[in-house]
Amino acid sequence: MAGLTHFDAKGDAHMVDVSDKPATARVAVAEGYVKMSRKTFDIIIEGRAKKGDVTGVARLAGIMGAKRTPDLIPLCHPLPITRAAVEITPEPDLPGVRIEATVKTGGQTGVEMEALTAVSIAALTVFDMVKAVEKTMIITGIRVILKDGGKSGRYEAT
Repeated sequence: MAGLTHFDAKGDAHMVDVSDKPATARVAVAEGYVKMSRKTFDIIIEGRAKKGDVTGVARLAGIMGAKRTPDLIPLCHPLPITRAAVEITPEPDLPGVRIEATVKTGGQTGVEMEALTAVSIAALTVFDMVKAVEKTMIITGIRVILKDGGKSGRYEAT
């Protein structure tokens, strides 16, 4: 278990002690996609979903998800999130939508999990809002594309 910070010397899971770490500016950006049929894509883009504004509701759900991450992921620290933004972009070539979440904090640990949770919850919300039209949608490609701040510095996906 060497190098895995969420396990103690006995191999038991524990919350990492960050009390001695300095608070620094941190940011994480994650992305993901919901692939769907052209018919479902058109319903979303044209605002014809029976449940309402799919991208607007999914954007809010993603932001709420970022804020609730420590309630969902057992060993995540509750953090003072200073920014949570979710952008949902139509991708006609998929067809589907691209979801990007940006989360910032001035804290003692990073916000990668919050950004990933925001994307995941937004994608699940898109699925939920149009599943009556299509149950075969695919949620895919959820990953961190940028992380900056803290001891490990900057990471950008290639």
